[in-house]
Amino acid sequence: MKLGPRVIKTGLAVTFALYICSVLKLESAVFAGIAAIFTIQPSIYRTWKQVWNQAQTNIIGAIFAFLGLYFLGNDPFSIGLVIIILISISLKLKMGETISLTVVTVLAIMSAPGNEDWLFALNRFIVTFIGMATALLVNIFVFPPNYKKNYVKKINDIFQNFSILMRTAISDEITEKSLKEQMEQLENNIFLLEEHFLLFDEEREKMAKVNNMDVREIVVFKQMFKSLQQGFIVLADIDSFYFTSKPTPEENQLFDHHLEYLIKYHELFLLKYDGKIKMDLPSLEDEFMKQTEIFLEKVMQSYNEDHKIQMAVIGASIYHYAFQLDRLNTLIEQYMKKSQ
Repeated sequence: MKLGPRVIKTGLAVTFALYICSVLKLESAVFAGIAAIFTIQPSIYRTWKQVWNQAQTNIIGAIFAFLGLYFLGNDPFSIGLVIIILISISLKLKMGETISLTVVTVLAIMSAPGNEDWLFALNRFIVTFIGMATALLVNIFVFPPNYKKNYVKKINDIFQNFSILMRTAISDEITEKSLKEQMEQLENNIFLLEEHFLLFDEEREKMAKVNNMDVREIVVFKQMFKSLQQGFIVLADIDSFYFTSKPTPEENQLFDHHLEYLIKYHELFLLKYDGKIKMDLPSLEDEFMKQTEIFLEKVMQSYNEDHKIQMAVIGASIYHYAFQLDRLNTLIEQYMKKSQ
């Protein structure tokens, strides 16, 4: 079983939070552990945002809890009423994400044994903040997320699976069950890749003074995602329309040859970004879109002769994929030249 960094950091944050409470001899240290669990997020910025939002709602929650203790007591009905009011206020302030920990804080404070035991209630309020602060520090200093490295690795991993599907799409060699499973997996991976990119871009924007990321490289990363996304659309269109149009052997050869051509250059462009391909090597990249235009003309000719609208749909999708690849190549070359 593989443990991810976030799992390990959550465990460490809980451990440190409990240890700090033990050293400071604070009671109810379990609430510090709960706070640490709720606070850990997939990025440093989101963890800081979570701490900030939770700090605000927890202060509000603590105030309501103390007022509830003073005016209502700590019977179950009073605690339930305070929680209802607090949840309503949190939703009104658009802080719904922090409700869980705020409710825990209210329970921790209002479960104090007796209205007069304010020090006991304050102790529980303090240990909650210790848990949040510990989670933030652990996320910053323990296995700090390397967004660039992780993103590039995900791109290459997804491309390997994608290229196999693209190269066998026309030959129809993969069983229907296996194809369905691999397509679903590919779609899920591309969805997760988009989430990773949004996380990456958010960190760059919000933490610019801490993480100095090149905006040009972010644009390249976005285009990498768009290229894979459009490639998946090509596969989906082939799966939906191609074989129902009863293609001829000549059409099979035409589509299979051009898909192989595109996937070859897709791989070449990714290798160029990795620095494994020389920038000044002579190639056929200038002919890239011209060859795709010739391909599309042949597809449209087939459509005009046999009225195979499915072929036209797939041809247009492939042309769009080629366009995204051409743009990817341009952005990579611009970035690499300015980075030298």
